[in-house]
Amino acid sequence: MNHPEIIFFLARADNGVIGDGDSIPWHLPEDQRRFKSMTMGKPMVMGRKTFDSLPGLLPGRRHIVLTRDTDWEADGAEVAHSVAEALKKANAPHIAVIGGAQIYKAFLAKADRIELTEVHDKPAGDIKLAAFDGAAWDEIAREDHEAKNGKPAYSFVTLKRKAP
Repeated sequence: MNHPEIIFFLARADNGVIGDGDSIPWHLPEDQRRFKSMTMGKPMVMGRKTFDSLPGLLPGRRHIVLTRDTDWEADGAEVAHSVAEALKKANAPHIAVIGGAQIYKAFLAKADRIELTEVHDKPAGDIKLAAFDGAAWDEIAREDHEAKNGKPAYSFVTLKRKAP
């Protein structure tokens, strides 16, 4: 198999927040629908805390959990203990990396594309991720949405790694 396309899926607030404890500090149904449609059928690689924060197993997708805990297991989860092992288990043309911050950092050098929801707000949160380096990424698509019904404005952004 050729090199799989590794795609990050994440929502990040303007202040870098991607989470607060085990939750996301905003509720954007449009983002959840986009995440579902774009990850459907793809193996998802995530950290244990991200797996634990899910409402349950997400239908139509494999859950590969990267953890240092060699005793950890959960129904419906495939456990991996290294990036290489996670990629080998995924064994697919497109692999969704869905967080958290440590997992994004571990896969950053291998990522090909980022499907980013920019949340135009500055919520409190203890889990942050720095902006992606513009020297390494080209923005190839952007779809802006206004704030409404008490929900913040947001943008769906696609970033593609620049050729070396």
